[in-house]
Amino acid sequence: MNPKVLEILVSPISKTPLVYKKERQELWSHADKLAFPIRAGIPIMLVEEARHLSADELASMR
Repeated sequence: MNPKVLEILVSPISKTPLVYKKERQELWSHADKLAFPIRAGIPIMLVEEARHLSADELASMR
């Protein structure tokens, strides 16, 4: 994932910063409790495509 892209991407819902999870190929939003997938290097920033983060995943972001 391009670091410059990560600097400008925010959650489409809360407009808060995202955390890149390389091993999962996802962008996590703590504020929205959602994980947005990255497919073929392209972030999919559609709420319909996001999955809900588990309590354990949210705790790991602190």
